[in-house]
Amino acid sequence: MTELVILLAVIGGVLFVYVASGVKVIRPYERGIVERLGRYKETTDPGLRIIFPVFERIIKVDMREQVVDVPPQEVITKDNVIVTVDAVVYYEPTDPQRLVYNVAQFILAATKLAQTNLRNVVGDMDLDGALTSRDTINVKLREVLDEATDKWGVRIVRVEIQRIDPPHDVMTAMHEQMKAERTRRAVVTEAQGGREAAITRAEGDKQAAILQAEGLREASILEAEGARQAAILEAEGEGQAIETVFAAWHRGNPTSDVLALKYFEALEAIADGRATKIVVPAELSGLVGAAAAVAGALEGGREPVRAKRSTRKGPGPTEE
Repeated sequence: MTELVILLAVIGGVLFVYVASGVKVIRPYERGIVERLGRYKETTDPGLRIIFPVFERIIKVDMREQVVDVPPQEVITKDNVIVTVDAVVYYEPTDPQRLVYNVAQFILAATKLAQTNLRNVVGDMDLDGALTSRDTINVKLREVLDEATDKWGVRIVRVEIQRIDPPHDVMTAMHEQMKAERTRRAVVTEAQGGREAAITRAEGDKQAAILQAEGLREASILEAEGARQAAILEAEGEGQAIETVFAAWHRGNPTSDVLALKYFEALEAIADGRATKIVVPAELSGLVGAAAAVAGALEGGREPVRAKRSTRKGPGPTEE
């Protein structure tokens, strides 16, 4: 009886282990490849799956995006410069069945494929193009790798060039070239700044000269206008004075103010030496004679001015 119990317990334990080993859990980012007696049966989705151990097995495939680090390698460019290129490749499985059955070691195969095509792509470019066209290299390499890995059930998401290192002597030459180029740009920029400053100063001097000339012209115009107005006013004043004197004489009764005015004008003419003969009314002849004698004495011996007496009584003087 005891032996039977032990035997049943052993059989129960074996059955429990057998059933437990047939229970599989597929995670959300995985797919399961089910094989029965060495043959492909189906591809299972995430969840709880039960298989028959010994007769069946399940292979889990990670469907998440993954990265392959391509080791740095030396590549000869089109202009015969050796550069060291380091890149990484991002991929994601699209068909777990082909990924399992069409390639044995996908990581190794993808690495070697990336190295080979990297040499081809960079080898068709010169050094300057390789250093400045990383995006172009990434696109070309991704297209080549994606086409080659399609039969493996993998899609190449992107390829990134981490670094491209030329030899040390080439780097030194590039730095010197860059330094010379920057120096040239600085000299050109300084020259352009000096030229623009000179143009600006010349333009300012030109505008200042124009404004100064306009100011002088306006000042001359104003001065001439002022002189013209003064001459007009002076002429008008003299004209009014003449009209007043003329009217007074012709009225036949010149006032004492008019006679005094003419007296002083006669004195001024005598002093200047511009008058040699003056005709005045009889009532002022004595006064004018005295003024003429004084003027002669002042002239230092010049012939005295003789004033002739007017005998006419009327509106104006006449010579006798």
